Amino acid sequence: MTSADALISRSEIFPWSDNFATGIEVIDAQHRKLVDLLNQLAGHMALGSEWLTLHAVFDELADYAQYHFETEESIWSQHLKADALVHAHKKTHHDFVDEVERIRATIGVESDDKAVEKTTSFLTHWLAFHILEEDTAMARVVLGLQQGQTLTEAKASAQAHMHGAAHALIDAVLHMYDSLTSRTLALLREVGHRQRVEEKLRLAGNIIESSADAIFITDPHGFITDVNPACCAALKRPRDALLTQAVDDVMPGLFGLPPGQAAWANARELGHWAGEIHNRKPDGELETIWLMLSTVKDTTHHTQHFVGIVSSITHLVARHQALETAANHDALTGLPNRRLLSDRLTQAVQHSRRNRTLLAVCYLDLDGFKPVNDLLGHAAGDEVLRVVAQRMQKALRGADTVARVGGDEFVLLLGDVNHVHEVTKLLHLLMFELAQPIEVAAQQVRVDVSMGITLYPTDAASADELLQHADQMLYAAKAAGKACLRVYPGN
Repeated sequence: MTSADALISRSEIFPWSDNFATGIEVIDAQHRKLVDLLNQLAGHMALGSEWLTLHAVFDELADYAQYHFETEESIWSQHLKADALVHAHKKTHHDFVDEVERIRATIGVESDDKAVEKTTSFLTHWLAFHILEEDTAMARVVLGLQQGQTLTEAKASAQAHMHGAAHALIDAVLHMYDSLTSRTLALLREVGHRQRVEEKLRLAGNIIESSADAIFITDPHGFITDVNPACCAALKRPRDALLTQAVDDVMPGLFGLPPGQAAWANARELGHWAGEIHNRKPDGELETIWLMLSTVKDTTHHTQHFVGIVSSITHLVARHQALETAANHDALTGLPNRRLLSDRLTQAVQHSRRNRTLLAVCYLDLDGFKPVNDLLGHAAGDEVLRVVAQRMQKALRGADTVARVGGDEFVLLLGDVNHVHEVTKLLHLLMFELAQPIEVAAQQVRVDVSMGITLYPTDAASADELLQHADQMLYAAKAAGKACLRVYPGN
């Protein structure tokens, strides 16, 4: 049973009274059931229960009312046959069922207070009046007949009883239920509101306690007022040892450094800060975290607390970097692949244009590589490619780019040169280094290179066209006998 159900079960909008007893046991038992259903419906409406719940209670109320009315009409008809009293009573039953259906069609998921009071007032008034006057009168007629009175005598006796004191009782009961209904509904709404607030607080507390992220709360001056277990575990200190401590003292690797101090200042000024930041752990290890800082203000907009959430994302950053490397680098040699080469080439062209220097785009291919693969196997070929990549990186300048674009083909980007002779001199030295023997599979193998070169902005082409022109010169070098280089547009 939920807390709302428990509250509803303890609350009575319409408390049962012995004054409602008609003297016919089966009818009185069914009246008690109707009163119980009415109390359930009123309670759910007052607590703002969801529409499916209200719909189910409305269904049960309407169905049971129909069952009860059939029971009553059977008893009345058994004793009164087709008397006018039976027909009039049956009409009130039909009117009630129609009114319940109409009310259900107008009640939304969130019933406002006026709708709740109006609906509950109608139901309590109808039920109280119906039981106290109509059902009681009918029951007295039936009881009179059972005691041997004629129908006329039974009607007269019932009518005499229902005048005077009985009417005063009905008026008093209806007035009492008006007051009681209003007060009970108000109490139910207040208690229900408090229960919902308490439930939210319990849920928030459970979330904080079970969170894998370190969460801390401070006062406006940055002194810790509460921490969750994850925060204690991260700082390797018990909760009692952290309370009342300054947050920058217990987390100096985070808030004792300029980035953390800036984050705290932004949270004070703007009310919130979130971002990636580095934290120096007590053991000296540097970790990447996602930090969120938020202010909690009171009704006068003054800061009461700061809430911080610290999430370690070192493993996510490492994974992201690994994926970036895999996406942009050749798996065999570790060199940039075509994708990264395209980005580097675009930047190199812009740098050359801005600094008015030459950019050499070199396309090269290994001569004699196929026999290594065919005779010694692919593993030996892979080792040759790795050695060639290492030699190129070692021979060239740190700002230059070496990329593997497929098979035994490579592209070099040599920037900040002033004359083509600087490029050809550097590349001849590279060709000499690459031609040195490579020991692989207990054998020494040798590969030469052929190169095609174009220079930007002498060749004022687009990035893609620069690669095409260098590739054209590579084929020209191979046609000239290999192990040589050619410069665009040809020499």
